[in-house]
Amino acid sequence: MSETTPRLARILVLYYSEGGHTKMMADLVAEGAGGVPFTEVRIRSVQDATADDVVWCDGIAVGSPTHMGSIAWQMKRFWDVTAQPLWPKIEGRIGCAFSSSGGLAGGGELTCQALLTVLMNFGLLTFGVPDYVAPGQTLHYGAILAGRPRSEADSEVCRRLGRRLAEWVQVYFCHRSEFSPQNATYKRQV
Repeated sequence: MSETTPRLARILVLYYSEGGHTKMMADLVAEGAGGVPFTEVRIRSVQDATADDVVWCDGIAVGSPTHMGSIAWQMKRFWDVTAQPLWPKIEGRIGCAFSSSGGLAGGGELTCQALLTVLMNFGLLTFGVPDYVAPGQTLHYGAILAGRPRSEADSEVCRRLGRRLAEWVQVYFCHRSEFSPQNATYKRQV
């Protein structure tokens, strides 16, 4: 990389999707992250992802459907088997979570908290988002939807999570304080 080439923030969106809803969310999270300048995004299903994808990234958004109030076994297996040798090689990266559940109060927040716990066990720094993207719709623990994204607010929850991840990576890894969410010009109903 030359002195004139800016260092790109590297974001991985890692997901498992059974019926396609979590995949739709992953695409929107990637869109949000990719909307931040100087950001490179990889999107991978757990079936296709490798340990090298996790080592490559500065920040990771991890998504799983809610299965009985927790993570799908396919996502858990990825961390137990594929990523296990990375302990503590990926320490200090930034992570966040998203989940699709069968309905409201279906356990999506529990799933996000379980995903964040997995990331914390690998030494990742995790965050919540205080923004409300619509009345009564926030992502304090991550992006959580009942089923697929059905409205612009649902889509914005996912995009905002990706954007926030890319912004924090820009601040902490690329040393670009101008990308701090605290300087945001987009609507942040907090």
